[in-house]
Amino acid sequence: MAVGREEVEVVKPRSDKREYRRIVLENALEVLLISDPDTDKCAASMDVGVGAFCNPEGLDGLAHFLEHMLFYASEKYPVEDSYSKFIAEHGGRRNAFTSFRHTNYHFDVNVDSFEEALDRFAQFFIKPLMSPDATMREIKAVHSEYQKNLLFDSRRMNQLQKHISEESHPYHKFSTGNWDTLEIRPRAKGLDIRNELIKFYKENYSANLMHLVVYSKENLDEIHSLVEDKFQEIRNTDKSSSRFPGVPCSSKHLQILVKAVPIKQGHKLRVIWPVTPEIQHYKGGPCGYLGHLIGHQGEGSLFYVLKTLGWATSLFAGEGESYWEFAFFTVEIDLTDAGHEHVQDIVGLLFKYIILLRQSGVCKWIFDELSALCETKFHYQDKIPPIQYVVNVASNMEIYPPEDWIVGSSLPCEFNPGTIQVVLDKLSPDNVRIFWESKSFEGSTDMVEPWYGTAYSINRISASTIQEWISSSPDVNLHLPAPNVFIPTDLSLKISEEKINLPVLLRKSSYSTLWFKPDTVFSTPKAYIKIDFSCPHASNSSETVLLADLFMGLLMDYLNEFAYYARVAGLYYNVHHTNTGFQVTVVGYNHKLRILLEKVIKKIATFEVRPERFAVIKEVVTKDYQNMKFQQPYQQAEYYCSLILRDDTRPWTEQLEVLPAIKGEDLTNFLPLMLSRTFLEFYIAGNIERGEAESIVQHIENTLFHGSQPICQPLYPSQHLTNRVVELGTGLSHFYCTEGLNPSDENSALVHYIQVHRDDIVMNIKLQLFALIAKQAAFHQLRSVEQLGYITMLKQRNDYGIHGLQFIIQSTVKGPGAIDLRVEEFLKMFESKLSQMTNEDFKSNVNALIDMKLEKHKNLREECAFYWKEISDGTRKFDRRETEVAALRQLTQQELLDFFNEYVKVGAARKKTLSIRVYGSLHASEYTTDKNQPAQPSSVQIEDIFSFRRSQPLYGSFKGAYGRVKL
Repeated sequence: MAVGREEVEVVKPRSDKREYRRIVLENALEVLLISDPDTDKCAASMDVGVGAFCNPEGLDGLAHFLEHMLFYASEKYPVEDSYSKFIAEHGGRRNAFTSFRHTNYHFDVNVDSFEEALDRFAQFFIKPLMSPDATMREIKAVHSEYQKNLLFDSRRMNQLQKHISEESHPYHKFSTGNWDTLEIRPRAKGLDIRNELIKFYKENYSANLMHLVVYSKENLDEIHSLVEDKFQEIRNTDKSSSRFPGVPCSSKHLQILVKAVPIKQGHKLRVIWPVTPEIQHYKGGPCGYLGHLIGHQGEGSLFYVLKTLGWATSLFAGEGESYWEFAFFTVEIDLTDAGHEHVQDIVGLLFKYIILLRQSGVCKWIFDELSALCETKFHYQDKIPPIQYVVNVASNMEIYPPEDWIVGSSLPCEFNPGTIQVVLDKLSPDNVRIFWESKSFEGSTDMVEPWYGTAYSINRISASTIQEWISSSPDVNLHLPAPNVFIPTDLSLKISEEKINLPVLLRKSSYSTLWFKPDTVFSTPKAYIKIDFSCPHASNSSETVLLADLFMGLLMDYLNEFAYYARVAGLYYNVHHTNTGFQVTVVGYNHKLRILLEKVIKKIATFEVRPERFAVIKEVVTKDYQNMKFQQPYQQAEYYCSLILRDDTRPWTEQLEVLPAIKGEDLTNFLPLMLSRTFLEFYIAGNIERGEAESIVQHIENTLFHGSQPICQPLYPSQHLTNRVVELGTGLSHFYCTEGLNPSDENSALVHYIQVHRDDIVMNIKLQLFALIAKQAAFHQLRSVEQLGYITMLKQRNDYGIHGLQFIIQSTVKGPGAIDLRVEEFLKMFESKLSQMTNEDFKSNVNALIDMKLEKHKNLREECAFYWKEISDGTRKFDRRETEVAALRQLTQQELLDFFNEYVKVGAARKKTLSIRVYGSLHASEYTTDKNQPAQPSSVQIEDIFSFRRSQPLYGSFKGAYGRVKL
């Protein structure tokens, strides 16, 4: 029986039809039950109030290591990785993460498998097994995760901020762990890491420190009974919740300027103040109020001024790291090269804006506007997948009272100028920490952070010095933002007289096509508009691709001050470069969406190159291209795979090569040419009527194609662009070997791609079913058992309707050639498992895949992404899921085996493979050896990507004929 069932009315969105109940079990485990009769996925999240701050002295990373180990096995389910296998085979996902204060474990699964999944999940908190063999293997996985993150600037700078703090405070600690902290150092002290792990679990994992959220289709009474049955045996030691008194930064860690050397090109400024945590006044939202103003990007804002001066390209402000006892307010600014030379002025202007806020006082109208925006956002929020929802709510349970578990701090409703003023007073020169990152500091630093190797130096800066910076900074017109005209006031739903369940082709001309789908599912006052601009002249050469890229950057730069108000009010837009031109997307509350869309189109139609902004955007684009070499090796391998397979791709190295010579006049001359021949494909969906959708299209056609001097003309029939994919040779294994682009990265990577078929319903389901069955087995063997690398996955690949499988592995343990052999060994091993699979297991997997396919879209964006892919690929199978389910119901086990034997197994007659091997610095010698090996009879070594691509046949494109699209 439950100790208590306190009747608490949980604050929830007005549109939320789910039911909630808070219970406390006899063992003091606090639980929130969520009943959603409409769900097609069940989920659970256990949040344990024990995190990296609880690591024992000298055992950095132990809490994170326990998070890795807990999911291996339990006394009731002793087979290693059987939990992960069960979840994967029943349409689910599982994961976990460790933060400073807590550790979160979560999963989702198909509805009919939830009870067993929940039982397996519960056993990890009752009687987990942590075998010696698994312990040693998983230390390697933690170390691989650490190695993966070594060259991430965000990780490096976060650890540097922690490093420059009180050594006695847990904030100072290294939280990830690695081979050194979890094996070498403990062993040197005579410690058995497994014993320490078990000890840590027993001492800290107590039911009274846990919070559980269970999300199910059943009614609350049934979920209540299920939870009591599964979780009441979790041990309760009445352990006190950990508290970490004191602050991490004493006076010696304040009034400092830290210069640090990043991995990537670019300059960044972080100005940080320790402040009172917002959680202590969450209904007043003091940090949210100040972050809104300091981080604003409209006219008169700090960012607007910095951008106008050519000194900054982005700015964020708000509460960063936050805990019950302490928090930091952060202003993060990406600097241009010119901005890097004016950091003192920038810091001076930041403090000038803070002085403006003090002089203006706390403004009630601004708070009320923010409060109203937050209320609209909360009550009209999109439904998200249950697995995300339970994690969000479980993370809230330790820090908010039960009635606010769902809303958290997202509804500031109590105007309290005093609490805002307290935080504002903390944003002072004598309380500041400034972190300044730039490659230009190489060779001029005198210290190194021990865990990530970041070079840095520290200088003291007094309040009087900052006062001098304030006085000498430019005299500019800083002021508070204007009232937001984009706040929606009409949130009514438009009633569609016709029932349209799938997108329909509403309109077709030589200028455009319009696909339309009104909202018949989500009942939300939001709309989604995507416009694909197909411009043949945008992709003629690397120069035109680059010029199109610069155009997108400048367009969004010009629109920023106007569109920022829309973004704050829940209206979002994006301009995205594609291989055939560009796309404009606008999504959000439909009331004022058209105002934003028409502004974007007008800016395209009247676009002019401003030399001072062109120089800034060119600098940004240059650094983006230069930083491509710092991508993770597995990302590089995926890039090379796309470069080989997709006939419309160009290498970024060519764009980087032509960039220096590109001038503003080149863009001025190029833009009329790019737009001169254009075809538009529209997808309009959501709370919008047929007539309005047609009116939007007509307005845009009038703007671009009509008038005395039209900007665009229709495409000639020969100009319609298609997406073509290389058809690999049947029975051949193709290889492409290359060294990693970053000589400092020790990681190597492999993408082992198996090309299977052109989009076909029956072939699709065979591939999908095989991937579902093999996915967890591949992860277990290649990652858990062989420990090849933290990043190990098997997933499907779809290039414009050409389907296949790919193994993706990143490793320091073995080179790509050796990993490729391990993939083939896995397929040989899996062949026998597949052939021995019982008919019961086969049917179970088929049913799991059917459940996954019948899973409803959670929100408008998710639905639109699904239908847009059908449109953009040209496949237009809008009822794909239903037809694939029908085919699945007819599929036999023998047909699946025949598919494997014909297309996937090692030596299969119709198998087509492509192995992309990226060699890190640890395997540089293997690169030369592997590359010079004599080719086997059925293997093809790709020396030059473009010579190979030109020599291969291409699959037919589904977008081959616009003329055949019927109204």
